[in-house]
Amino acid sequence: MGERIDYDEFGLFHENIAEYALGVSPKPRVDRVTHVLADGRAMSFLRWGTGEPRLVLVHGGSQNAHTWDTVCLGLGESLIAVDLPGHGHSQWREDAAYTPASMAADLADLMSAHGPSAEVVVGMSLGGLTSLALAGHAPHLVRTLALVDITPGVTGAKAKAVLDFVNGPQSFASFDDLLARTIEHNPTRTVSSLRRGILHNAKQLEDGSWQWRYDRRGHVRDAAVAAEPAPVAALSGLWDIVSGLGCPLTLFRGSLSPVVDDADVDELLRRRPDAEVVEIEGAGHSIQGDRPVELAGLLRGLLDR
Repeated sequence: MGERIDYDEFGLFHENIAEYALGVSPKPRVDRVTHVLADGRAMSFLRWGTGEPRLVLVHGGSQNAHTWDTVCLGLGESLIAVDLPGHGHSQWREDAAYTPASMAADLADLMSAHGPSAEVVVGMSLGGLTSLALAGHAPHLVRTLALVDITPGVTGAKAKAVLDFVNGPQSFASFDDLLARTIEHNPTRTVSSLRRGILHNAKQLEDGSWQWRYDRRGHVRDAAVAAEPAPVAALSGLWDIVSGLGCPLTLFRGSLSPVVDDADVDELLRRRPDAEVVEIEGAGHSIQGDRPVELAGLLRGLLDR
């Protein structure tokens, strides 16, 4: 049996703070909250602070709300960071349909109850596509939209490195095995941050082995469909939402990431000439993991406008 590893969901913030030399308390006010959707499913999120949430943070596929921890610590704002359906502590969908459209409806339900006045919605990767769909589904909830290294121009080829990692094994004999694979596929991240990420995104079973928390039925694809992460028609519809957005739009692009290319940026600016595009040097696809303090500063700029 593998060594038992203790896990305290809110007991690791001191590591985030030390790694990035943040001058903040290691015991911020963070609460895990469960929201029951109209159909009875449970959707979980983290509420940071005690005031009305100013931001809503939406993680990428196979991630969870804790991917934003260092950003949240750096911001020091009241906000909510969601666990999308099938991720983190949120309930899995019986149909395993984790599409931007289906999750946008769930996100709208949650935001209407817990963050109806949020000033900025921030979505990374799949969370960004979901946030775009939210802007089309419930535009009154999206006053400013920030996309983190994603556009509707994403393809399986561009996201191959991400998909290769996500579509790997579900279970691992030991924590060290899981950490080794994670390090291999995330060369821009520190080992300490990857270790924290695993503790938040995987669970240890009774026999000592480990498995991911997220519902992989919506991620693992056969060879016939592996080339595209979402139906082309659905992504085309999201481009149409970009064209019709009634709110300010910012794209944060990782300089080392292949997920967003120059053609995507050109198309974004063709449809929204007033969109702001910010390239973050040294960041891969997961900007919130690679350059969290810089991203927090940029989000602060959006709040201060």
